[in-house]
Amino acid sequence: MIDKISNKTLMLEKALDAAWMRNEAISNNIANVNTPGFKKSYVRFEEYMADAQEKFQISGAKKDPRFLPIGKDRVISANPEIVRENSTSMRRDGNNVDIDVEMAELAKNTIKYNALIAQLSKEFAKIKFAINGR
Repeated sequence: MIDKISNKTLMLEKALDAAWMRNEAISNNIANVNTPGFKKSYVRFEEYMADAQEKFQISGAKKDPRFLPIGKDRVISANPEIVRENSTSMRRDGNNVDIDVEMAELAKNTIKYNALIAQLSKEFAKIKFAINGR
């Protein structure tokens, strides 16, 4: 039981780390919107998380197809990574940052970060309730 609690909180913590890194990358992109030759950055995390979940499925031998699948939840080892986008630019100065796109991404990331904080707070409230009984 405690493994499920720690796995879920660990995944939420990693998602929060990714959202924080994404906020920094987007802020850096916005700060350099007028810098000639600047190429925007973004954070890859969700793809790594999905890959890690697919690769980490454990199954056991079943003697009868009616048996439930055998397996165990594991801590996912996906970590966020900042990636520089080297795509071509529509601008003459070589910069590929679109301020409107970046502002929309910043707003979306802020909402996601706040939702993750609320979710993690609920998990800690559950743990506190289990310990205190109130």
